[in-house]
Amino acid sequence: MERSVEFSSEEQMERVLGINDRNLPYLEALLGCDLFVKGITLTCLSKEERIVERCSVLLERLKQLAEDQHYFSETEIFMEFQSLKHIDSIDELLIQGQNERPFILVHNRFAYPKSPRQEDYIKSMEQNQIVFGIGPAGTGKTFLAVAYALSLLLSGKRHKLILTRPIVEAGENLGFLPGDLAQKINPYLRPLYDAMEAMISVQNIRRLEENGSIEIAPLAYMRGRSLQNAIVILDEAQNTTKEQMQMFLTRLGENSNAIITGDISQVDLPRNKDSGLVHAMHILSGIEGLDFIMFDSRDVVRSRIVQHIIDAYATDLNQTIQRGKR
Repeated sequence: MERSVEFSSEEQMERVLGINDRNLPYLEALLGCDLFVKGITLTCLSKEERIVERCSVLLERLKQLAEDQHYFSETEIFMEFQSLKHIDSIDELLIQGQNERPFILVHNRFAYPKSPRQEDYIKSMEQNQIVFGIGPAGTGKTFLAVAYALSLLLSGKRHKLILTRPIVEAGENLGFLPGDLAQKINPYLRPLYDAMEAMISVQNIRRLEENGSIEIAPLAYMRGRSLQNAIVILDEAQNTTKEQMQMFLTRLGENSNAIITGDISQVDLPRNKDSGLVHAMHILSGIEGLDFIMFDSRDVVRSRIVQHIIDAYATDLNQTIQRGKR
């Protein structure tokens, strides 16, 4: 059986297939079919109707995304393939496509979700005052949180962006490190800075820091504050204690938002300390204006091997837990 997909232009086709059709072998391996290019038409050949239909659904989806995105990595293609497993026809895909994909705009830079759960995350940040993004590394939870926070700050909807995290490795005692407070905590916030630098220039970040629009602070320094007209990102929240999490969440004042990110599989607290993030998951669900978005290995936007590594560790942890119950 065969099915052909026609692109609107050579540019659109190149965006999907990559320069010199470098994505073509990967698509063939992923879909289990043969693909042939002729002009701006891509034809899928397979003995199975199901494979041909799945191929056309995926290619139509990539065509849609190519309107906004220049090139696709193998990981991005794989994530779209995973997200479309429940769609069996082009008609279903077109119905889904009628719902506009959310995005984040920072100046003239766009940040688009790369999985259905990332779409839910962006929508949740737009609709709730407090959002928890919980899941393994590489799922985009920190990047999208920073992008959304910058969009509010630079559009004037919030006057301040505060970046904070618990400094477990230094026992919340930073005095022995050289430099001022910002220089002491800066290494711990590097992932947040990497996300900011992907959206705006280093010069703009420095300018925003100098005029007080961006503030960095260890979590312990947040005690006693009341945050007004601000958006706050608490990163590595799995390393908060229950008391620290309660303290942080009760800092929010008028017109303020909080985004809390963490990975509950990587808690660095002493064994006698319970994670404030895990505790919050158990007691805060169902509160209006507060939402939890749970990521997993399917949302990883790094190399596909990272997905397999995360799954392997999760399987090992579950087996260890089961052995402990016996």
